[in-house]
Amino acid sequence: MITASINLFGLSLKRKIEMSHCLELLLLYSVTPNFLPFSHSPSPPPTLLYFCLDGPWTQKPASLRDVAAAVEFIAAAEVAVIGFFQDLEVPAVSMFHSMVPNFQDVSFGISTAAEVLAHYNVTGSTISLFRLVDDKQLDLKSEDIERMDATKLSYFIESNNLHLVTEYNPVTAVGLLNSIVPIHLLLIMHKTSPEFEESMHRYQKAAKLFQGKILFILVDSGQKENGKVISFFKLKKSQLPALAIYQTLDDEWDTLPIREVSVEHVQNFCDGFLKGKGSVSVRLLVEQVEVLFVSLSL
Repeated sequence: MITASINLFGLSLKRKIEMSHCLELLLLYSVTPNFLPFSHSPSPPPTLLYFCLDGPWTQKPASLRDVAAAVEFIAAAEVAVIGFFQDLEVPAVSMFHSMVPNFQDVSFGISTAAEVLAHYNVTGSTISLFRLVDDKQLDLKSEDIERMDATKLSYFIESNNLHLVTEYNPVTAVGLLNSIVPIHLLLIMHKTSPEFEESMHRYQKAAKLFQGKILFILVDSGQKENGKVISFFKLKKSQLPALAIYQTLDDEWDTLPIREVSVEHVQNFCDGFLKGKGSVSVRLLVEQVEVLFVSLSL
């Protein structure tokens, strides 16, 4: 629970009203020592004491009252998580609410409307994650939710929280590998580099061109734990930043060290790989040489 106080002097009535609309509990009090015998201490100014019971301020799931609102809500978000509940008194509702402040890049909604539940074929309680990047809907049914605690629900959301560009980590790696999109493009780059912000802007523009065909991933080369990813693609730090493209079905891959991230570079690299015109990966080439060497030695 977050508590704080604000001196009311100088605070307009309009502002007080605006604040009262976004708080769980509002209490106005004045501490006056005048009730004490022989006390001549001046009373402090009135103070507004507010409590935010559900975490940071107004972070609550959007109320989806009809099918049109639900459809629009899902279409507007890269990742949306909706709680479909027939009964708001079930324990899963409070657990669902507790997730909202923890995921700033996820849109949360909630619905009890019968027409909305029927539209999404919901019976009982269901928590659904909708993903734009691969047009995926993942459902947790009542029986799944009953076995979950907040930690497990948080893991479900984090591991499946894939965007047009998803930052790689051990948790998102699970969702990436479970996606129906089999080709992954990695931008391996240090996030503290001066060119990072502009590079990400261009990378995201390129990602929109291949939505549904390729998953775009960011790998921060400044993170020590990402060294395994870099070494998998046989890249040296001197070759970074670089693009690496990977086909999960047959483990074929290719790399392209780049001085500058541009939409054109990314598009050409992806097009070449999709058309089978990309250069042979270093790993495959090494394997072919090893097979040839063994056969000649026999």
